[in-house]
Amino acid sequence: MNHVTPVIAQADDPSLAREFLAATDGRLTCDPAAFDFSDLAHKGYLIIPSFLPQHEATSLYDYARQLGEPDWNSAGIGREQLHTLNTRVRSDQIRWLHADHPIERAYLDTMDALRIHLNRTLFMGLFDYECHLARYQAGTFYKKHLDAFKGRSNRVLTTVYYLNPEWEARDGGALVMYKENGDVLETVLPQQNTMVIFLSDMFVHEVKVAHKERFSMTGWFRHNTTNAHRVDPPA
Repeated sequence: MNHVTPVIAQADDPSLAREFLAATDGRLTCDPAAFDFSDLAHKGYLIIPSFLPQHEATSLYDYARQLGEPDWNSAGIGREQLHTLNTRVRSDQIRWLHADHPIERAYLDTMDALRIHLNRTLFMGLFDYECHLARYQAGTFYKKHLDAFKGRSNRVLTTVYYLNPEWEARDGGALVMYKENGDVLETVLPQQNTMVIFLSDMFVHEVKVAHKERFSMTGWFRHNTTNAHRVDPPA
């Protein structure tokens, strides 16, 4: 009889959760009220250079870099029936966050607090949030794209939170955002603890080729576009 050795996901290792709990008390201490979101309201995007206390940013980075190969999946493009793998467009790997994992729940709870704050201050009607870790290994990229098309998606706001310390321009992997005319609007180095928030259907953007391993947490605040014929977002 052939015996199959089970593949153990590193994310399930209790020691990772214990390390995170010891460093953070199991929660992140971001206060959304401490930030000025006027740029988001007026320009459609916002860059926050220090989103979390530094030790919390480091703890999230430590978690991401200790994940094993079984924790990562090749990223695709498109939604639902249109979802496909296309390594000519993007070649990163992802891990969707789940609230039943204590480390991932801490980040999701933080973003839910941000959702509530944005609804109260900017009246955005944000319904929920989905997020994944992304790993760009050396040589990987994500070509120009929009995260949502007007009237055709429930994604409203994109968030990108960067995890790598000591990232320099020569390391590549920059986020480049474009104006409507195709000119460069912003080039953001993926430096640890930087949060970028932008309207999902407004800014074409890309991730330039990374020259070393690069981690981020990418998510979307969504509207509830459920109708009589479709549940969206799905349960």
